[in-house]
Amino acid sequence: MTPITRIATDVGWLPISFVNVYFLGHPGGPWVLVDAGLPGRALQIRRAAEARFGSESRPEAIILTHGHFDHAGSAWELADYWDVPIYAHPLELPYLTGVSSYPPPDPTIGGAIAFLSRFMPSRAFDFSGRVLPLETGEIPFLPGWESLSTTGHAPGHISLFRPEDAVLLAGDAFATMDMDSWVGLISARQSLARGGAPFNHDWEATWQSVRKLAALRPSVAACGHGIPICDTNLPARLERFVGRFRAPSGGRYVQQPAVTDRNGIVSLPPPPFDPVPIATAAGMFTVGLLLGTGYLQGDGRK
Repeated sequence: MTPITRIATDVGWLPISFVNVYFLGHPGGPWVLVDAGLPGRALQIRRAAEARFGSESRPEAIILTHGHFDHAGSAWELADYWDVPIYAHPLELPYLTGVSSYPPPDPTIGGAIAFLSRFMPSRAFDFSGRVLPLETGEIPFLPGWESLSTTGHAPGHISLFRPEDAVLLAGDAFATMDMDSWVGLISARQSLARGGAPFNHDWEATWQSVRKLAALRPSVAACGHGIPICDTNLPARLERFVGRFRAPSGGRYVQQPAVTDRNGIVSLPPPPFDPVPIATAAGMFTVGLLLGTGYLQGDGRK
């Protein structure tokens, strides 16, 4: 079992495949789970929580920075097991109550995670009866922490910040690994980078959110993807990152964002041409044709 790693006095980090979850609270006291990882990972998260807080403990709540499948995948199973509420920003509720799917990812912007996004779901979860709205500002059941609106990656995306020691949980507002690069994605080498770029439905809002977080001058940056950064030089690194932040040169949401409201999607820009599904289908057809003629079975036919 992968143990929880302490990144601040009462903040624990647990990587779940390529995504992170966080545990806020001291062992023996009240605690909160931030994000819930991929589907099917509830047992892994529970065992880590039991090792840190005790076998009979349960969180005060589960907070979702947003509801994408890799952050909310095990939320319902965990909330049901612990009998606790799930909190998310009001603008995320359509995607967490089965009302609306997310704006679809844009695989045409290029890069590793963009290529893989073709195979990732954008459907809604239905956590009706468990999910509650979490407004921005102070969090009543999490003293010292603030919820900040950091939209752009998801309509109701939030980040959590504790001013006392400048600890930042940034969700996918940005990342601490370069998922646009195959090398960065596979190696998980620590760096400041765009977070889940093909899922960003509003690039101007994404940039403004990164600027907002950099202005906080955090001492710790713990994101949804990548190894958390605990570095005295972090504020300067973030400032440089803001300066070089760029939207893709082309893509579905670059010139025109998706429009959403409290009921979900209002309008979407038209999808750009994506040659990869056609190439994939052509390749599968060719393989099927060759198998059908026996060419790949070594019977001498050509």
